[in-house]
Amino acid sequence: MTTGELVTRLETDPHGGGAGVVSHQASDRVSPLHAVHTAAGATFTDFAGWRMPVRYSSELAEHHAVRTAAGVFDLSHMAEIIVIGPEAAAALDYALAGNMSAMAVGQVRYSLLLSRTGGIVDDLVVCRTGDTRFLVVANAVNHRVVAAELRDRTASFDAEACDESDGLALIAVQGPRALDVLVHVPGISIDRGSAQGSNVAQHLGGLGYYRSIAGSFRQDPALIARTGYTGEDGFEIFLSPHSAVGLWETIIEVGAQSGLVPVGLASRDTLRLEAGMPLYGHELSLTTFPVQAGLDRVVNRGKAVDFVGRSAVEEGPPADAPVLVGLIGGGKRAARAHYPVRASSAESAVTDDAPIGVVTSGALSPSLGVPIAMAYLPARFAATGTVVAVDIRGTSYPYTVTQLPFYSRKKN
Repeated sequence: MTTGELVTRLETDPHGGGAGVVSHQASDRVSPLHAVHTAAGATFTDFAGWRMPVRYSSELAEHHAVRTAAGVFDLSHMAEIIVIGPEAAAALDYALAGNMSAMAVGQVRYSLLLSRTGGIVDDLVVCRTGDTRFLVVANAVNHRVVAAELRDRTASFDAEACDESDGLALIAVQGPRALDVLVHVPGISIDRGSAQGSNVAQHLGGLGYYRSIAGSFRQDPALIARTGYTGEDGFEIFLSPHSAVGLWETIIEVGAQSGLVPVGLASRDTLRLEAGMPLYGHELSLTTFPVQAGLDRVVNRGKAVDFVGRSAVEEGPPADAPVLVGLIGGGKRAARAHYPVRASSAESAVTDDAPIGVVTSGALSPSLGVPIAMAYLPARFAATGTVVAVDIRGTSYPYTVTQLPFYSRKKN
């Protein structure tokens, strides 16, 4: 099977949907794995119009499982848009901030969809699945706007942006034992028709970070990417919704002996926070320039072609624009999103000092055992070691500016 076979049906039915997923018009969409989550006793939450599992047991247990063993996540709420055609690479060079035409087949790249005024419409993951095919993975909250923007921005090229979200499920396995779990899942093969076992171990073990490979599960085409949103090693598997239940249940069965557990959105959030990974709607927004969020490296100013938002990001934000920093506190009082940050450092009742910034995400870190947060602060307060005060329900608590990420996995 070639890397393009997963999406070749787009050539004849570019807007075809998959079985088992509620249509875009539904106000409360469910994953193709919803019944499995319910049977597992999951607690659900509404997220971007989806009914998704927030936890199965305890957030702490699920978090530690991913850090020490492995966890399996249902990410079927994410949006997938295929950009296909002879000028697909050129179209994405124009549409996105990165240099997509420089990607090799099988390469995966983090990129940004910018507004014409330089703000972040969404942060994306792009997989090159063929010479003329790309898979763009967007956040669920921005599904419609990203699909519309990509259609608009590719309209003048010999390429088409096709929303394939309803035809794909997405399952992630993350953690230090993720590879060992996947290579023992019966039914997974690489390049459909190859023998399961050593071939899978060889190909997945040799797959580089931010690389993808075509495969299958029980003869159903799949795309396997070595990517994730937890700070750990791991894989994300795109496949048809009707095969998702079988894959999920097999991963659970095989992974149990390695300590794998199902993981909900709550632990996914603390994992990504520890890894210093931004979340759209918290650290990223239409009013955020990439340089403010520490993402200026994602913007490729060296590519010869123009791209949407280029002039605005080259001009940059105002000189006094706040920048994203990490904060570490003492004790156990965790800062939360929207909590004010002040210049005063003494632990006391909140003063009349005007806030200098705001927390975007915060939690008591399960891995580190201390409160951590990300916040936007003026540049003069952004130096590592600067002590600021976070207003936590009427009391000021000292937090120290630190470099991101808070947690980095040990690499072999």
